[in-house]
Amino acid sequence: MKKILVIEDNEEVRENIAEILELSEFEVIQARDGKEGVNMALSGFPDLIICDIMMPELDGYGVLHLLSKHKETYGIPFIFLTAKSEKADFRKGMELGADDYITKPFDGTELLNAVEIRLKKTESLKAHLSNNVNHVSDFIDSAKESGSIPLISDDREVYDYKKKHMVYSEGQRPKAVYYVMSGKVKIYKVSKDGKELITALCGEGDFFGYAQLLEQMSYTENAQVLEDAQLMQIPKDDFVALVTNDSQIARQFIKIITKNILEKEESLVNLAYNSLRRKVAFGLIQVLDKYKKDNNKKEILELSRENLAQAVGVATESLIRTLADFKTEKLIEIQPGKITILNEQKLRDLPY
Repeated sequence: MKKILVIEDNEEVRENIAEILELSEFEVIQARDGKEGVNMALSGFPDLIICDIMMPELDGYGVLHLLSKHKETYGIPFIFLTAKSEKADFRKGMELGADDYITKPFDGTELLNAVEIRLKKTESLKAHLSNNVNHVSDFIDSAKESGSIPLISDDREVYDYKKKHMVYSEGQRPKAVYYVMSGKVKIYKVSKDGKELITALCGEGDFFGYAQLLEQMSYTENAQVLEDAQLMQIPKDDFVALVTNDSQIARQFIKIITKNILEKEESLVNLAYNSLRRKVAFGLIQVLDKYKKDNNKKEILELSRENLAQAVGVATESLIRTLADFKTEKLIEIQPGKITILNEQKLRDLPY
């Protein structure tokens, strides 16, 4: 059962919305004002939010702004409820990241249509990252349903790449965006003294190579296959046309970019402030969250010590020593080219 949060200071309107949704077998939670709504969203993780714009203390714009700053809630579909119809208000809401509008007064059918369409299009865009939801899936679904250029299609070429193949190198001009059908790809930079730092690990369902293409500049990083991979190439003109001409696709893609930025910010904080042990634990958990397939079994990470060290930002020798400590503490098992996570929770909560 889908959970919907209704934030509305008018009790009669709020109760009316809740009754309509509950009759359609949605679970409804209600907030009387913006502040209460933010707290309920952060604690309850609804599947969709309907929020009035004009409220005292914290209006709907403020609610959306605050929720967009939290990785747990920034991807939740958000529908504004407003008595206003001025174009400036619509534009302001969409610029902040709203997914849709319902203008008061409205009837039950209009409300349910808006909710059901938005849930269908954004079903996989839940931002609770601890569940490792893949934010790209709704983008693909929306692209498939779009009336414009299909982004992912059976007609596009899919190429097989062997391990260590260079997909592109720093300085090259981008000609396509890449979509990972299977396998793993690392994105990395090389310092002046030849040291590598992995800035992103891409797996099934990920796009890469889009930032420089959109900015019309040469690649500033390198992309190399970590394990045999199948990559779909989306031509530059098709990708740019879809993202710039289809507002729904553009909003979904912005959410993907936002997720990537949040992940990189976490990595920078980890690199700057954490101890060596916590840096390595953070790196293991990042890789685990990225590639986890089954929550009910011990996960095996297939990543070389060198690549893991580059992803964490520590010397390989320091990484090896720390992994040995973790093995002694029965947090992990180590085999050639593989690390098995034995105690995920302890790694996440490592105190020092």
